[in-house]
Amino acid sequence: MTSIKQKILIVDDEPDIRELLQYYLKKEGYIVYTAENGEEGIAEAIKCRPNLIIMDVMMPKMDGIEACRVIKNMPEFKNIYVVILSARNEEYSEVAGFTAGADDYIFKPLKPNALLSRIDAILKRRQETKGPDVLTIEISDLKINRETYLVHKGDNKLVFAKKEFELLFLLASKPGKVFTREVILKQLWDNTVVVTDRTIDVHIRKVREKLGEEYISTVKGVGYKFAV
Repeated sequence: MTSIKQKILIVDDEPDIRELLQYYLKKEGYIVYTAENGEEGIAEAIKCRPNLIIMDVMMPKMDGIEACRVIKNMPEFKNIYVVILSARNEEYSEVAGFTAGADDYIFKPLKPNALLSRIDAILKRRQETKGPDVLTIEISDLKINRETYLVHKGDNKLVFAKKEFELLFLLASKPGKVFTREVILKQLWDNTVVVTDRTIDVHIRKVREKLGEEYISTVKGVGYKFAV
């Protein structure tokens, strides 16, 4: 059970899904709000300020992808987490969800316990970035020190080039969040420097060679995420 009562908003036009999720989430100690479509979801989010939104894709009035995009573009919701639910398993739909700013994408039919684990992981493991004051990130067996530019994996010390380290630190600052290539370029490279997608891919490859393949996942057509 969660030790801190965090607020979760369920946005789904199917009453059975809302009731099922509400039952399991309340059982785990979450405060739960619901909405029936994207428009209601945005209005409810503004009112209740949830920590996380579970958003269905196919809904009347406004679909979940568009609602996610609207919410993620609102400054007051820059740190909110959005988990997309969808019965559609086409790759383009998943890409659209991540491009809109979703933090995770889960396919139906739902497996409540698996979904709870994913939500718990997002809310507990992801660390909110606090700007330059955050000097160290500790995830699993990794310790990433921004002050010394060193990474420890267990008892082993790993040395990264400056841009490789900055790329790793950015991804690890929000585990599970998909960073698009556009965002990575904006965060890590000066506007006066000409950088291509290929440059990012090369840096990702070098980080994986030193760290291991399992830590950084590629979201095809979108970007990269740190996955523990």
